[in-house]
Amino acid sequence: MNTVHKAKLLQKRRWRIRKKVKGTAARPRLSVKFSSKHIYAQAVNDDTATTVLFLSSLDPELRQKKLHANLAGAKILAGAFAAKAKAAGVVSVVFDRSGARYHGKVKAFADAAREGGLKF
Repeated sequence: MNTVHKAKLLQKRRWRIRKKVKGTAARPRLSVKFSSKHIYAQAVNDDTATTVLFLSSLDPELRQKKLHANLAGAKILAGAFAAKAKAAGVVSVVFDRSGARYHGKVKAFADAAREGGLKF
């Protein structure tokens, strides 16, 4: 299976998920993306197509901790994201796994965000 085919399958999974998961002002969509080196998380209001808040492992405060895109990094970033979301007034979100399986680091991110106080 070549990389072009894998990318097409990933895009199909993203579209299939996005048909069902929609963020609003009351419950923004928490989109999480893991690259090979970094983790990106954002809360999106799909009604107005705006990003409510964004956090990644490239953030200067988190960069000092040398986070990687693994279980430990996912837990730390999710805790920081939950704290930032609560400070911005976001309590409840809809989780968007961006085509990745709900397993491993994606599940660890979701569990740590729940422990941080986000409801989904």
